Amino acid sequence: MLRVAIGHRFPGGMALDIGFSAPGGVTVLFGPSGAGKSSVLLAIAGLLRPERAEIRLDDLALHQLPAEARRAGVVFQEARLFPHMSVRRNLLFGLRRAPRGAEGPSPEAVIGLLGLDGLLDRRPQRLSGGERQRVALGRALLSRPRLLLMDEPLASLDLPRRAEILPFLESLVATAGLPVVYVTHALEEADRLADHLVLIEAGRVVAEGPPEALSARTDLALLAGRRDAGVLLRASIAGHDAARGLTRIAVGDQMLTVPLRPEPAGSPLRLRLRARDVAVATAPPHGLAAHSVLAARLVGIAPAGPAEVFLTLHAGSVTLLARTPRHAVAALDLVPGRDLWALVRVGALDHGAG
Repeated sequence: MLRVAIGHRFPGGMALDIGFSAPGGVTVLFGPSGAGKSSVLLAIAGLLRPERAEIRLDDLALHQLPAEARRAGVVFQEARLFPHMSVRRNLLFGLRRAPRGAEGPSPEAVIGLLGLDGLLDRRPQRLSGGERQRVALGRALLSRPRLLLMDEPLASLDLPRRAEILPFLESLVATAGLPVVYVTHALEEADRLADHLVLIEAGRVVAEGPPEALSARTDLALLAGRRDAGVLLRASIAGHDAARGLTRIAVGDQMLTVPLRPEPAGSPLRLRLRARDVAVATAPPHGLAAHSVLAARLVGIAPAGPAEVFLTLHAGSVTLLARTPRHAVAALDLVPGRDLWALVRVGALDHGAG
């Protein structure tokens, strides 16, 4: 368990008043640029000494230790590799910083995990941005850290490079066995990586908890942005119908039918279902090839802007958000408790590994 309580005022007037508890796995600090996320990470690492701090990893008081004794592996937005060293020597530099007797993966295991086998003799100047970040991750992991801190490691990469490195990140956090604190303002990264989500705005924690639970809160929905507001769902591939070009996805006790997907049956998924891709009907719809239809109950209505509202729907054990024009509430007699049909646009599910 990582517990963080920080108070600090910067010369320009920006103030931090941050407190959260991370139960383990990957904790994502999410929020807009300038919210204070990176300052929190630097304080955990010991690279920023706030005016007030209590930072504990289990029973260890990190705030009482200098930065070098905290054993935090830090990966920054820029890879910060040694330009005069090969990839191999950059990696081994991390290993040389590891405390004697500290346990951790071998260089061979890290090289295999991050797909660095063919890069070992290159210098950083001959690597792509994504390759440099993979080396930086490997170097941090080989330093045998107590925890891994990542400060927007994909922010400087273009979309193809981000897509290249995200699967490596997922593999790393799944196998490293370390608490991870990951800073980002990119929703896709938060969706794919977070076990625990901390939402930060203007130097304060707005909310924290499991990302699936936070995504279903209408008071927080627009923090994801108007376009991406919606719910994060844990799901799995139930099966494929290759002849018809369809895949069945199990979400709780519900089943969605979507265009054929490449993952094998049983694969876990995290799916973002945007509110703008869910519509409602008051009678059973027919002949809708482009939608999955779920019986649902309306449980809440909340503002989504001057002309729209969010509808919170329960489809069995699954919570959905729909966004609809404000005038539809009266026109369709939408009141909490009413039974409806949720129309889910089948091509709308953004996904990552579970």
